[in-house]
Amino acid sequence: MPKSSAVLTRLFGVGLAAALAAITVTLALTGRIGLYINPDSAWFAVGMSVLGLIGAVVSFALPLGAEAEHGHDHGEQHAPAAGDAHAGTSAPAGHTHAGHAHADLEAGTPWRFLVTASGGIVATGLVAVALVTPPATLSAELAMSRDTGAPPLFQGADTVALATTGDTAAFGVGEWASVFATATNPEAFEGNEITLTGFVTPSDGGGFGLTRLVITHCVIDAQPASIPIGGAVDAVPSTGDWVTVTGVIRDRDGALVVEATGVQAIDEPEDPYEY
Repeated sequence: MPKSSAVLTRLFGVGLAAALAAITVTLALTGRIGLYINPDSAWFAVGMSVLGLIGAVVSFALPLGAEAEHGHDHGEQHAPAAGDAHAGTSAPAGHTHAGHAHADLEAGTPWRFLVTASGGIVATGLVAVALVTPPATLSAELAMSRDTGAPPLFQGADTVALATTGDTAAFGVGEWASVFATATNPEAFEGNEITLTGFVTPSDGGGFGLTRLVITHCVIDAQPASIPIGGAVDAVPSTGDWVTVTGVIRDRDGALVVEATGVQAIDEPEDPYEY
């Protein structure tokens, strides 16, 4: 393998894998990995990245081009058999079938170089974008596009049972959205006071929806959770605005709603997701 092709293969293979692993470790050290995956799963991603970095360091200890030598045999020569049409023809010393294979490999080298270079340039561009682009959170528009109107899938009967005991201090929008959608005894929550933070989404029944994106494993599986906000809302905030709502849960003909007593505009939280 030519030296230039060997360098590209090493750079665009091991080098880029090491760069992606370094990005993952950096996000964990700076506390921003939660913008991409559930922090409870971060240990696995970071662990695999560390192993990847160790493997990259070890791989660079190999001689340049050594990866092309695996299985390349210049070995045995085939003597002409009796009756072979070429038996009377003298062949150059060392002329073997392996030599033909080596010549074919060299003939295809320019194409291999172009393919390696093209793929490497694309991969390098993707890594560069990941390095220089600041992390962006998922938008309210995305949350609305994923809202099917079905009950949340990330909570169940256990959440409702816990809520009926009054142990809701740690509840976020996701837990309350599950309660609102699945509770069979809404009167049990009448008068509960809450303080919740989320972003604003439109509501068909007046007021607005208080929404958060809930991540199970990573941002790809993020699901929207929303609860209706009504009551004394002087001016409905704009869609996508982040607010902290204080209020009281009311049972209105079997449907739960938060009767707001205060709506305060805030900046987007450092950790905008629930898990």
